[in-house]
Amino acid sequence: MTHSLNTTWRKVALTIYQKPVDSKIFGSVEIDISELEQYIQEKRKSGLKITLTHVFLLATARAIRDEVPELNAYIKRGNVYAYPQIDATVSVLLPSGEMGSAKMQNLAQMTLQEAVSQLQTHINTARKGAENQTMQIKDRLAAVPWPLRGWVYGLIKFLTVNLGLSLPFLGLTANSFGAFVLSNIGSLGLEMGFPALFPSANVSFVLILGGVSQKPWVVNDAVVPRTILALGAALDHRVVDASHGGKLFRYLKKVVANPSLLEKP
Repeated sequence: MTHSLNTTWRKVALTIYQKPVDSKIFGSVEIDISELEQYIQEKRKSGLKITLTHVFLLATARAIRDEVPELNAYIKRGNVYAYPQIDATVSVLLPSGEMGSAKMQNLAQMTLQEAVSQLQTHINTARKGAENQTMQIKDRLAAVPWPLRGWVYGLIKFLTVNLGLSLPFLGLTANSFGAFVLSNIGSLGLEMGFPALFPSANVSFVLILGGVSQKPWVVNDAVVPRTILALGAALDHRVVDASHGGKLFRYLKKVVANPSLLEKP
């Protein structure tokens, strides 16, 4: 079987990613999700098809709203600005094997049930070949011959990311991806990863859900088998510091211990 190396995404990636020189903060943590897994199974039996992605997506939005509003920010014209609401982008595996996305708007105001319903609708739309207009631009960009592709991308990035301008005819704004990106690489069979800060997305951080495994864990001074999830994050050091990442992870642990908090707006 012959595989094409120059897929649409690869052509775009070669254009937008340069040698890594930007300042980033990377962090990771392991969280005991044994009780959370039981909660998810109970909800699924009752008809609510939730996953770890839904829980951490909504919990992260709530963390930004209640504990770390600094993460809901972006850079424009040399200054830091706050987004008017908390939006986020979720990575989606498309039937082609490439990665697509689904954008969720005003997340922090949703209940868990609303988040499940809306994310599933967006995922179904993306997998049918009708991704949001922002992500559809990659097909147009991939069709531009090299080296013109780099110049076109550079101009678009300068207008939207650097100047914060909107390009309605391309479906692009300074808030095209929201405050953060979440990707569940554990569902792809990967244990842990440290993400790239997507240059075209004015996001302050990217959150990674890694693999879930059984590990010996200390609970009440006793070593017992527990279900452990690995989390990873890359933060834009121009906008946030490591302390903000610490607050985020602490809030996520709080929700994991009491996921019913997400059932209310």
